[in-house]
Amino acid sequence: MLGKKKQKPRRPAGQFDTLVSSRTTIEGDVHFSGGLHVDGRIRGKVVADEGTDAVLRVSEVGEVTGDINAPHVIINGTVNGDVYASAHLELAEKASINGSVFYNLIEMAMGASVNGNLVHQREPIGLLAQAGPAAWQQQKQAHGADQPDESAEASVDGGKSE
Repeated sequence: MLGKKKQKPRRPAGQFDTLVSSRTTIEGDVHFSGGLHVDGRIRGKVVADEGTDAVLRVSEVGEVTGDINAPHVIINGTVNGDVYASAHLELAEKASINGSVFYNLIEMAMGASVNGNLVHQREPIGLLAQAGPAAWQQQKQAHGADQPDESAEASVDGGKSE
């Protein structure tokens, strides 16, 4: 009423345009914009179009074997590959990721698991995601093996430094 400000939603609340049903397996890369909901299996990269505010949701029964690159990612299933979320990443309680996670803002429920690195990225990660693991290795080498890098500190303190 009076004095209350209307809050922006933290991620797009729009509908999901595309559904990969639980009886479907896709072999190959998937490029999308808008919303993509995965109940089935995808074997290949899942990439949101550049400049879109796309949302990818992997349900409890969904599985992606390959890298994910999208601004908004919600995972409650299994991902075997790296995840690049430039805006917001939500890991629900049954999420299981076998790979590194590159994020700007992360929300993780108790029970979610990540078997890999958690790397906080302040800037858009489109270029890093396109280069893939080679860029990650270059970033590690540039900081030196003996010196802790800024991303390692961010993952230790939950990205709350500054």
